Amino acid sequence: MSLEKIDSPADLKDLSIEELISLAGEIRDRILQVLSVNGGHLASNLGSVELTLALHYVFHSPEDKFIFDVSHQTYTHKLLTGRNDERFDQIRKYGGLNGFAHPHESEHDHFYAGHAGTALSLGLGMAHARDLEKKENHVIPIIGDATLTCGLSLEALNNMKRDLSRFLLILNDNEMSISQNVGSITHILSRLISNPTTSKLTHELELLLSKIPLYGSRLAQKGVKLSESVKNMVSEASFFEQFNLSYIGPIDGHDLRKLIPALRALKNLPMPVVLHLFTKKGQGVKQAENNPILYHGVKPFDPETCEFLPTPNPKPTFPKIFGKEMVKLGEENPNLTVITPAMSLGSCLDTFREKFPKRFFDVGIAEGHAVTFAGGLAKSGKLDVVCSIYGTFFQRALDNLFHDVCLQQIPVVFAVDRAGFSPADGATHHGIYDISFLRAMPNMVICQPRDGHVLKELLHSAFSWKRPTAIRYPNQTTEGREGEEVCRRELGKGEVLARGDDVLVIALGHQCTAALRLRELLQEEGIGVTVVDPVFVKPLDIALLGGLLLEHNRIVTIEEHSLKGGLGAEVNEFLVSHGFGGIEVLNFGVPERYVEQGGYGDLLEEIGMTPELMRDRMLTHFSFKGKQGKLAQVQS
Repeated sequence: MSLEKIDSPADLKDLSIEELISLAGEIRDRILQVLSVNGGHLASNLGSVELTLALHYVFHSPEDKFIFDVSHQTYTHKLLTGRNDERFDQIRKYGGLNGFAHPHESEHDHFYAGHAGTALSLGLGMAHARDLEKKENHVIPIIGDATLTCGLSLEALNNMKRDLSRFLLILNDNEMSISQNVGSITHILSRLISNPTTSKLTHELELLLSKIPLYGSRLAQKGVKLSESVKNMVSEASFFEQFNLSYIGPIDGHDLRKLIPALRALKNLPMPVVLHLFTKKGQGVKQAENNPILYHGVKPFDPETCEFLPTPNPKPTFPKIFGKEMVKLGEENPNLTVITPAMSLGSCLDTFREKFPKRFFDVGIAEGHAVTFAGGLAKSGKLDVVCSIYGTFFQRALDNLFHDVCLQQIPVVFAVDRAGFSPADGATHHGIYDISFLRAMPNMVICQPRDGHVLKELLHSAFSWKRPTAIRYPNQTTEGREGEEVCRRELGKGEVLARGDDVLVIALGHQCTAALRLRELLQEEGIGVTVVDPVFVKPLDIALLGGLLLEHNRIVTIEEHSLKGGLGAEVNEFLVSHGFGGIEVLNFGVPERYVEQGGYGDLLEEIGMTPELMRDRMLTHFSFKGKQGKLAQVQS
């Protein structure tokens, strides 16, 4: 049966193993063709084709619950559950499928899942709910080896009960997350072996003890601990067994002839089980197999050669400028240290890591630990510590930021990457909420550069402020202004970029470009616009703002952040607290709803933040007393 004829997992049930193997090849081709155009998570999806096929072949989704950790490896799952249509051709595009599990897409998806480490806790919750509701379905979390670097996963393991039935944990071990995995747990997994000698030895020991008259059964029960000790000398499988999980494996996660019988055998056991699979990221595509980091999240490529297509825009991105500037700072400052939670490649820190390995710390997918570790590292005051973290992942370390950095008044600098929309990834990945919780922290500095040059200046200045600092920037192209002098930035000082008489526009970061374009459009209507780059959300330049408000009675804020708690909220609070009455205000930003995936321009248009849409709204919101010449003529 061809992939085109698979409308639901039920269509798999009568296929032979040979037909499933053939279908796996078709699925790989389908994923390769679509991602060559759209980009997306390639290596992880190529590595989980057979696993997903086997799960749907043996179990019965959606009654049986597949819970994918992170869920960027669910493309095969989507193809098998009725989504192999034009929506898959538009995966990660506006109006197409989301690149992660998405409950609104299908009854086969149970949770939005864009962050690692959640599947075990979610699975345990679903399993206990099932038992309380007296249902018989299976709960199957599918985790990667990097999942076990997350503290939340270990908290879930600590609550595992030995009598929990129909709970099968799939450990898809490809020895990789996005970057190379780090930490002691990774070494434990690398030593896990299926050792028949050990299993036979422990079984024979229990059998021998049970035969002792009168005391045999009691000794046999005690002997379980002894047998575990014997087993632990040879195998690290007891890591899981100490959490009440029976360990099976490892087995080849690409061999359907072994995988399907194993799943069938484990299907109805009366205790929780972990099945350890070895898979290869990029399976079936040589380039992705040989370089799984590069082919983890891909841009468009040639499907025949798998060579990446030329980038149409030669401008650098904010992260690339950040990474390059960190190397310069590292050369100038021997006390500079950098921390990242498994985002070395995405945050462009690989060169810093190579040049200064003793001053670089990748702590794995452990954002809370990264922030608290940064506080401990910087506590002495002898080291200058930068913690590079994506905006969406920073949310996971809110308490660590408050308790272990801000409350302690430790001057860690947080480089908040992907601040703003993460267009193709969607709601789980947009960095649009961090200002709201950062603003609540006393003594916190929040700033955002409008271009790459200002980013350099903020990086060179931040440690002189002696306060916890967040420097936010998006994954967008920008101007680096190479060769221009990098000056020190004074804390809390904004800039006027252009002057006009009728309306004051305050635009945060890269939205200054949109604000200047908006100014041009309004000038065509005879409306004068002052454009301000505040640079700092906190502390706000109240002297500059107060002076400008004496000259303007209309004010607009523009930010690629939630309207709840962002720059606009800061400015509005300033107006109220300082008694500025009679000021008309219009705030542009992300409304209070979840924004899905799409092209960057699509998302801005959806929320009314293109220069043209903002102009139109301003002309209807404000009274400019006849100045809307051209637009009024067109509308009439």
